[in-house]
Amino acid sequence: MPSPIPGGDPTPRSASRVSSKLVLRVVAGVLAACILLGGFAVWHPERLPAPIGDWVEDLTGVNAHPVVLRLPQNRPLSAVAQLGRDIFFDASLSASGKQSCATCHSPDHAYGPPNDLAVQLGGEHMNLEGYRPPQSLAYLYRQASFSIGPDQGDMDTPAPTLAALAASASTVQRAQKTAGVAPAAPAMVPQGGFFWDGRAMRLQEQAIAPLTNPVEMANPNTHAVFMKLQKASYINRIKQLFGPTVMQNEELVLDEAMFAVTRFELEEPSFHPFTSKYDAWLQGKARLTRAELHGLRLFNDPDKANCAGCHLSKPSPDGLPPLFTDTQYEALGVPRNPHLAVNKDPKFYDMGVCGPFRTDMTEQTQYCGMFLTPTLRNTATRHAFFHNGVYHDLQQVMDFYNFRNTNPDKIYPKDASGKVMKYDDLPAKYHANVDVADAPFDRKAGDAPAMTDDEVKDIIAFVQTLNDGYKP
Repeated sequence: MPSPIPGGDPTPRSASRVSSKLVLRVVAGVLAACILLGGFAVWHPERLPAPIGDWVEDLTGVNAHPVVLRLPQNRPLSAVAQLGRDIFFDASLSASGKQSCATCHSPDHAYGPPNDLAVQLGGEHMNLEGYRPPQSLAYLYRQASFSIGPDQGDMDTPAPTLAALAASASTVQRAQKTAGVAPAAPAMVPQGGFFWDGRAMRLQEQAIAPLTNPVEMANPNTHAVFMKLQKASYINRIKQLFGPTVMQNEELVLDEAMFAVTRFELEEPSFHPFTSKYDAWLQGKARLTRAELHGLRLFNDPDKANCAGCHLSKPSPDGLPPLFTDTQYEALGVPRNPHLAVNKDPKFYDMGVCGPFRTDMTEQTQYCGMFLTPTLRNTATRHAFFHNGVYHDLQQVMDFYNFRNTNPDKIYPKDASGKVMKYDDLPAKYHANVDVADAPFDRKAGDAPAMTDDEVKDIIAFVQTLNDGYKP
């Protein structure tokens, strides 16, 4: 054994080599364990302890708590639904002969508008502006009828009228909406229904209404629709499915035809495909980018965007996938769209649930300015947002939520004296209906906005994961 060299390394060379090999083996073992653990974590994050699973989620973007979703079954369309499909695409049912249901609810655009117009054109000559942007017909298969307050359930006594419910709810304090927190009491607010104001109780009523709307399919009355149905190529199928005597009752023919459209919307898988990246992520079949994952957390954060307070993002306890809406109605105080034809009249106000297109709730002024919360699924493919189409991209939408209360001068116009005209699309006597309690609207003028520019970008990145058509 050689003696140590004065001033040199006192460790023998052979011992040094043994030590180096040992360190390398330990390092290699740790790396191998990490690789094995990492692989296991990626494929089975749900089997890891919660802190490790969350760490893996942060590191890889894989859902640490994957679920099994209860998705609609994909079956062949029934004969009634096939008839409804033909009616849905039949432009001959319009006064112009150029507009079908699919014109404003395009299958190639998530059953929403196929262009970037604030509202769609219609009428006998296809030159009249609509009143509101058409909502998507996708993901309505679980939409309940319009109601106020909690579900009444089975009762021996007659159900109270909407007017009675609205009157009783007028004294109930509005429940605050916080992402991830269930309300302390049942929400005594309007919910369910179809159209922006919920005036259609069922999908069938929603399908009928555009046929006689003067700025849509523009038939003068239901008799005109009946006459067009008699000439349709599918008239014999209507008789076969609903009986030859159906033609003796004009109202019944129209009702059965729209029932067929409803069956098409309920049975056709493309109306509720659940093929977004987020759906795949929920099931552990996709990874979110760092921006998307951060955006999801901001979306769910009750002190930040708080989007999930209204746009529910979690599956139901029994595995139903989230629809990204609570189907309730909110008064948000969206700025007026001066470009709409109906808004050229300064005395005209679209106040949603309390009118003017809905007429049975005009006396319930506590709901003036309230509109249905739409699903956010496929919303990143849209080009007109809110009930008046005032915004045309998600950046503008997020700026509205971020600055409406903290910097209203960025959102609303100013009058001749330079005063900001806040909530300018709602009469002043109804301004108290506008939500100022839920984040991010719980801030005051001059406060810091709830979200930074980078956080807004990440939220938009997450919302884009809700577009259908993702391929892992």
